[in-house]
Amino acid sequence: MKINSLKLLNFRNYESLDIQFGANTNIIYGQNGMGKTNLIEAIYLLALTKTFRLGTDDVVIKKGKNIAKVEGIIEDTTLNNYKIIISDTGKRIKIDNTKITKISDYAARLFIVLFNPDDLKIIKDTPMTRRRFLNIELSSINKDYIIALNNYNHLLKQRNSYLKALNKKSGTSSAYLTILTEQLISLGLKIVEYRSNFIVTINSYIADIYQAITHKGILSIKYKSEFLNKNSDQLLNLYTKNISREITFGKTLFGPQHDDIEFLIDKEIVKEFSSVGEQKNSILAFKLAEIKNIENTLHKKPILILDDLFSELDSEKINNILKLIDEELQTFITTTEIKNVSEDLLKKSKIFHIINNQVLEE
Repeated sequence: MKINSLKLLNFRNYESLDIQFGANTNIIYGQNGMGKTNLIEAIYLLALTKTFRLGTDDVVIKKGKNIAKVEGIIEDTTLNNYKIIISDTGKRIKIDNTKITKISDYAARLFIVLFNPDDLKIIKDTPMTRRRFLNIELSSINKDYIIALNNYNHLLKQRNSYLKALNKKSGTSSAYLTILTEQLISLGLKIVEYRSNFIVTINSYIADIYQAITHKGILSIKYKSEFLNKNSDQLLNLYTKNISREITFGKTLFGPQHDDIEFLIDKEIVKEFSSVGEQKNSILAFKLAEIKNIENTLHKKPILILDDLFSELDSEKINNILKLIDEELQTFITTTEIKNVSEDLLKKSKIFHIINNQVLEE
C-alpha cells in the first residue's frame, strides 16, 4: 500500500500543492514552522478522515479561506482516488468520486502507522489520552470496532441521561435502566474483547522489537479494564450493587470508558521510572509492533510516518530502528536537518526540502 501523489488546496500553510512521492523512503526536511508536519498530517487525514492534532476539522483550513481539500492517489491492488473536502459546514469524503456517507465505510482501507513527538503524551498524560490512542489505532484497522464503539457511546449517553432523570425523581422507572445496562454490558464486552486481543497481539511483537532497538529491558503493555475476566452476569451484579451511587452522580461509573493501558519495562511502570528517551523508544516499539500486526493479520503493508525521528535519540538507536523497517514499506521521515540522515539512507530515499511554504524535490 502506497500513496503515489498528494494534492492540497488551502490546507494549513499550503495554498496549493501537487507532489509525487517515492515508493519507498521519503525524507522531508526543513526548519520548524515550514510545514513538514502539515504535510504528513494531510496524509494521515486522508487515511483516517481526521487530524492527529487536537481541534475541530475546520482548523486545517488555511486562514482567510473557507474550504480545504486533500486528495491522493492510493496504490493497493488497484489505483484509487481518495478525497476529503473540509469546510466550516462539514466534511465530504469521496473514493473515486463516489460519496462516502459513513466513516465506517471509509475507515480501515488505507493503513497508516504514525509516530509523532506528541505521542509521548500517550505515556505521560491521563487515561483519557491513552483510550483515545487505543480507539484511533483500532479504528484504523477494524471497521467493526468503530461501529461497536459508536453504538456504545450512544448508549452510554442515553444511560447517563436516564440516571440524571432518576436522580431528579421525575416519575421514571428503574426497569428501563436495567434494559439500558444489559445492552451497555453486551456492547462493552465486545469493545473490551477487541482491545484485549489487540494488546495481546502487540505484546507478541513488542518485547523483541524493543530489545532490537535498545539491547536492554523487556517492554510490555498491560491492559486495564473493569470488564476484563468478567461475564455479563457478574457485570450486571456490579452495576446493581452500585446503582445508588450512579444515580447520585448521574453518570455511569463502570465500563470501557474508564479503561487504561500501561507501559512496563522489566515490570516497572515507564511513566514513573523511565527517561524521555526510553519513553520514545517504547512508543516507537509499539508503532513497529502495529506494523507487524497489520502485515500478519490484514496481509497489507501500511504506510509508515516518522515525524521528527532524529530528535532525542542517539545514532545507534536510530540505526537500530531503521534496520527494523522493511525497505519495501513506504516510509515518510521528517527532520529539521538533512545532516542528521546517513549517506546510505539518503541514497535510497526521495528527498523533499520545505522552505517558504514550498516543497522542493532534490
